[in-house]
Amino acid sequence: MTQDTAKTNKVNGTGIARIFKAANCSMKGFKAAFKYESAFRQELLLSLILFPFSFYLAQSNLHFIMLVACLLFLLFSEIINSAIEALADKITLQHDELIGRAKDLASAGVFIALILLWLVWGEAVYTKFFA
Repeated sequence: MTQDTAKTNKVNGTGIARIFKAANCSMKGFKAAFKYESAFRQELLLSLILFPFSFYLAQSNLHFIMLVACLLFLLFSEIINSAIEALADKITLQHDELIGRAKDLASAGVFIALILLWLVWGEAVYTKFFA
């Protein structure tokens, strides 16, 4: 155990080196989400398709940020959902009421992100073409 690890009880240490190690862990997370999670791949594809349209639909810089933030929030919620599911499946594959509830709650978070996406993007499409 290094001196940094002993002081902080953190494997990635402290300071600027920790930032680079944390970024590496984040990249591993993105790779795992893409490799193992079909829902993440589908939502990433949706985001990649919609992103260019955000330049056309946005009425202002803030509107553009909102459109893009909805796409990022969807990906964020799917990553958290996938993390909870992976952890739950590591604990047990047998039916467990609390694990089932945790998975359902995480799934509900993704659903909320989808609703937000449809509301914000729907408003942008309506404003651009019908208002």
